[in-house]
Amino acid sequence: MTRYGRPMLPAATFADQVVLVTGGGTGLGLETARRFAALGARLVLASRKPVHLDPAAAEFAAGGTEVLAVPTDVTRPGSVDALLEQALARFGRVDVLINNAAGNFTCPAEELSPAGFKVVIDIALNGVFYCSRAIGRHMLARGHGRIVNVVAAYAWTGGPGTIHSAAAKAGVVAMTRTLAVEWGGRGLRVNAVCPGFFESDGAHARLWPEPGMAERMAASVPVGRFGEKREIADAITWLASPFADYVNGEVLVIDGGQHLGRGIRA
Repeated sequence: MTRYGRPMLPAATFADQVVLVTGGGTGLGLETARRFAALGARLVLASRKPVHLDPAAAEFAAGGTEVLAVPTDVTRPGSVDALLEQALARFGRVDVLINNAAGNFTCPAEELSPAGFKVVIDIALNGVFYCSRAIGRHMLARGHGRIVNVVAAYAWTGGPGTIHSAAAKAGVVAMTRTLAVEWGGRGLRVNAVCPGFFESDGAHARLWPEPGMAERMAASVPVGRFGEKREIADAITWLASPFADYVNGEVLVIDGGQHLGRGIRA
């Protein structure tokens, strides 16, 4: 047992490797960073707000994990370039990139402003490209790297109130598969995870704010519950690990079977 709980993979799976997590200061990003730390990784945490990064970095440093926290706006290519420069100055390389930074809120399409649409596209689609391009070029030069993106099932099913994030995540699915084809023969693997409903910071207020919504959503999942961040994070670490070396261009759905459309359980 480690400080961050029992990992799914052998304890030294990522020993001395450098893992960069965007949106790494809170929620799924922080939990993913914890799983990598438990597996021996050195961490680069990126988030727009230092108030999110500082407590996370202090937690890892106190546990003996080498960590670099870099305030980063993934919507700005120059900020992403600066993130990579600082990571290389500190650790000399980046082995794994987790594109987790996102922005989301629900809004009917006819009420969504152009600015609201643009801000989600900039973070959840353009930001993934800027990070993948900058860090992917570094990985290509080394001939080795792994990228895992975080998407959502409404990328292919649609969903009310999600036109901005659905469009962004659909683009990331296409990006994942395109980069897997372009870069797979050059030492890079690119995959994605697609979480279903899971508890995360602020999710209730943003995504299921009305009384009873969470219960109805959980009832639509065949296993009868929301997921846990650690379950999604374990899948991310597996996709980035040597145990998944022949997995490339895949989107791993982790939603308790909810995407199968079975409706309310009997």
